[in-house]
Amino acid sequence: MSASLGRRDDDQAVTEATVRYRVWPPVAIVGPLLGGLMLTAQWGDPIALGDRRTPLGWALVLFFLGWNGWALWLFARHRTGLLPGQATNAIIEDGPFRVSRNPLYVGLLALYLGLAALVPTVWGLLLFPAAVLLLLWGAIQPEERYLRERFGAAYEAYAKRVRRWL
Repeated sequence: MSASLGRRDDDQAVTEATVRYRVWPPVAIVGPLLGGLMLTAQWGDPIALGDRRTPLGWALVLFFLGWNGWALWLFARHRTGLLPGQATNAIIEDGPFRVSRNPLYVGLLALYLGLAALVPTVWGLLLFPAAVLLLLWGAIQPEERYLRERFGAAYEAYAKRVRRWL
């Protein structure tokens, strides 16, 4: 989520026009997965994932499509920005945003696991924590800092009610 220049509830000017990501979210997700795929291609996987990986992988991909589709629809419905440089005009608290402050990232991580299971790549699964940490450090922490500045007490109250992940 990105945001444009705005004002807090207490009318203090927000100092930054947009979120300054340390790592762009798609890179945080794709980088470790591609690294895992390269390791699998180079050395193979140390263990087999078994036959249950396929239905589980597809279930995670379908979860991603439904969950992220719902969240994206809410961005459009609330007329608030999604991409860097677009204005964040509202704190969305409907749908998946009732249970996660970062439902799009939860969905992307589910997609990561689903693709790693479908390919399969054990190395990709082992690198999953790197994707989580990159996403947390590179995107979520800067977004949270921005939203606290942008929306003040309203965001603080939301953050107290709703978990970061699930």
